[in-house]
Amino acid sequence: MSQRQIAKSVGISQTKVHKILSEADLKRHKIKYWCGKSPDPKFEEKMTEIIGLYMNPPENALVLCVDEKTQIQALDRTQPELPLRQGNPKRQTATYKRNGVVSLVAALSVDKGEITARAMQSNNAANFLGFMKSLERKYPKKQLHIIADNLSVHKHKDIKQWLNKKKNIQMHFTPTYSSWLNQIEIWFNILTKDVLKGGIWKSKEDLASQIMNYIKTYNETRAKPFQWTYTGKVLKV
Repeated sequence: MSQRQIAKSVGISQTKVHKILSEADLKRHKIKYWCGKSPDPKFEEKMTEIIGLYMNPPENALVLCVDEKTQIQALDRTQPELPLRQGNPKRQTATYKRNGVVSLVAALSVDKGEITARAMQSNNAANFLGFMKSLERKYPKKQLHIIADNLSVHKHKDIKQWLNKKKNIQMHFTPTYSSWLNQIEIWFNILTKDVLKGGIWKSKEDLASQIMNYIKTYNETRAKPFQWTYTGKVLKV
């Protein structure tokens, strides 16, 4: 509700409404989001386990953070993009065409920051299992500790049956509503800023190709471990 609407509703002037809100330091036009407390009864146990893997992984082990970024839209604009010029930002039409969607499954190696990824038609147990098998082939002599969230695909019976036969692979699930503990989410944010935001693609194949080319360049030129840099007070919920 705008200040004008508030004024009309309570029968006072808009100036008076503005004054009251200002004096009370109420910023009704702003919304602040926070991460609520996880209801997981084993939150501390799971969190400690994951952070322990980040800080002090077992000898001859590799920690991989795995997740999917689904429904990435291949959007094309209805008019040509106007390029960045002095005094003017890059400009695009607000109207667009949808050229399909791409799903991406990716793994971040915590020790080096390198990305292994695969574009998928859909996010299902079969595709996730295929990706898990590719990780085992890529790191044949390593004990793999894989961090993932609680998506049902990650806990599918086919995945469990396969893992039961693999002594060299151990899954670690983030607490409920705490996928932010998974470092791959940091990289997905980088991907969104660098590639996806404001992108233009004629087809979903073009989108998938650009993402995979970006990952190749990222691994060759920018990949490095994420470092904890927060130095403020301990956050309390």
